[in-house]
Amino acid sequence: MNIITLDNENIEKEHICCLMSQKDSGYVDQKKSWLKDRMNEGLTFKKMDVRGKVFIEYIPLKNAWYPIDGDEYMFIDCLWVSGKYKGEGNSSILLDECIKDTKSRGLKGLAILSSDKKKGYMADKKFLTYKGFIKCDEAEPYFELMYLPFEENVEPPKFRDSVKTPKTRNDGFTLYYTAQCPFTLKYSPLIEEEAKKNNIPLKSVKIDNLEKAKDAKSPYTSYSVFYKDEFITHEILTVKAFNDLAGKYVNKK
Repeated sequence: MNIITLDNENIEKEHICCLMSQKDSGYVDQKKSWLKDRMNEGLTFKKMDVRGKVFIEYIPLKNAWYPIDGDEYMFIDCLWVSGKYKGEGNSSILLDECIKDTKSRGLKGLAILSSDKKKGYMADKKFLTYKGFIKCDEAEPYFELMYLPFEENVEPPKFRDSVKTPKTRNDGFTLYYTAQCPFTLKYSPLIEEEAKKNNIPLKSVKIDNLEKAKDAKSPYTSYSVFYKDEFITHEILTVKAFNDLAGKYVNKK
């Protein structure tokens, strides 16, 4: 399959591999707008020439919307191959494209977010280890930072202190999210409305610039939920799932 690199000209007509239906296309448009802004900061989005989820998205770590330091690295936002395209070597093909591009920019290696056990929205540690990635840092409760250095004696990237002992300064739920995923744009306002309707304590924080992302309380800036200072989940909540959490935490006494 051919590989397409998105740019400001072809992004509007290209399918960006999202699971959303046509009726929710407005959220995809916001994601594309976010991508275009990041392209000006060095982001690259490569996809196979198919209408499916076969793509890689990466950006120099200094500009990545994650609380991670390591200016000599490229950060992989997302590497996603699913459905009938799995098991055909496409993940390796896309990763090789990223490695070649990263070396051409003079950077010293790759970094990516993972977890010891497979979690939704995060890269598979088993695959990363097979490709030579090494764990270089971790943050509670399950986040792991993996890196692939291109040469010896390069200092590994690391999580910022803000994720080691996160303090939300809030007595209820705190929801952090960005426009990086269309689903966060759809479900975050629904949860805000539900919390307001049912008097559930919720503070919603949209991370809308690099500085806020670098100082984030969770490694997974695209979407994270806390209750007080306790991290709850990085997986996007439906209204029902949020109400279930409220019943567990707010009303547990």
